[in-house]
Amino acid sequence: MWIVRLALRRPYTFVVLAILLLLGGPLAILRTPTDIFPSIDIPVVSVVWSYNGLSAQDMSQRIVTGYERSLTNSVDDIEHIESQTLPGVSVIKVFFHPGADINRAIAQTTSGAQSLLKTMPPGTTAPLVLSYNASTVPILRLALGSDTLPEQELYDLGNSFIRTQLATVQGASIPLPYGGKVRQVAVDLNTEALQARGLSPLDVVNAINAQNLTLPGGTAKIGALEYRVDLNGSTQTISALNGLPIRSGPEGTVYVRDVAQVRDGYAPQLNVVRRDGKRSALLEIEKSGNASTLSIISQIKAMLPDVTAGLPKSLVVQPISDQSIFVTSAIDGVLHEALIAACLTAAMILLFLGSWRATLIIAVTIPLSVLAALIALSALGQTLN
Repeated sequence: MWIVRLALRRPYTFVVLAILLLLGGPLAILRTPTDIFPSIDIPVVSVVWSYNGLSAQDMSQRIVTGYERSLTNSVDDIEHIESQTLPGVSVIKVFFHPGADINRAIAQTTSGAQSLLKTMPPGTTAPLVLSYNASTVPILRLALGSDTLPEQELYDLGNSFIRTQLATVQGASIPLPYGGKVRQVAVDLNTEALQARGLSPLDVVNAINAQNLTLPGGTAKIGALEYRVDLNGSTQTISALNGLPIRSGPEGTVYVRDVAQVRDGYAPQLNVVRRDGKRSALLEIEKSGNASTLSIISQIKAMLPDVTAGLPKSLVVQPISDQSIFVTSAIDGVLHEALIAACLTAAMILLFLGSWRATLIIAVTIPLSVLAALIALSALGQTLN
């Protein structure tokens, strides 16, 4: 073969190339992201419309149908559209042809939604536009548990403190926690007391909305100093909401506590998470972008001690479902099998040919071939998966 003749004529050139492969291969391996799956670029955009209380039929007829028709006029390279409608929520998936510009598609779907808001039922909010990526999968799960903290506090700590700090890790995407209870200030109405005083639930809502405001007070200049003026427009405690007046008249003033009870409660719980048989919350860390799975998990684990240092001591954050263990084991298995294959190949050459020179050539060629392949994969933007 011509390459063999060329190697025999210019041996030093090929020796230098082998040395370059030997040096460049490990550098390419260190710089190549390590992942569970290869990078799969599927051009799909999901548009999530929500309107609490609206039936599935109204969601389909009043929101989804009009928006799907507008997509065919304002968005390019659409392959097909799928939609799923439930009470209060609709998910529209827009599939694009291979090679479509996903950033342009997101901009077009977003602008189309904004232009249709005025034609939809009053109170409709802008949808949530998401780009789907098949490689965006959970790589680590954190279980939040405690023997003393209630479920709503577990959810609040996971959402407001742990999630916001861990989201700064490059390549990490952390959705809202599962399980726990979403903290919510609840107003429990006493319908009999409302009817006895000639009031309706709307009167209670209007009274709380009108007297629980955050208003700018401005400043007041007194002498040579300028002071900030605060208006007592909002209550500072939950118990103070019970003392808000609803109506004043000849019979006296009716307060919120006379017809309702304001308490620190939670929204209806939609999912339950148990850890060791006890109620808890769950945080999922997903991989997004081209970051390495091993790098994301190692950074998350390194940050956890600092994140939990300022949280209650009774809170237990336990990493579960760690995908880095699987990835590391898979890579170690490949290296182990490759080493066995190289040794067996060299042994077969030595056994049947009886030539140490041919055996040495094979033992050197196999690793260099693997390194050359890894350098090519890294140059093409692939991952070790």
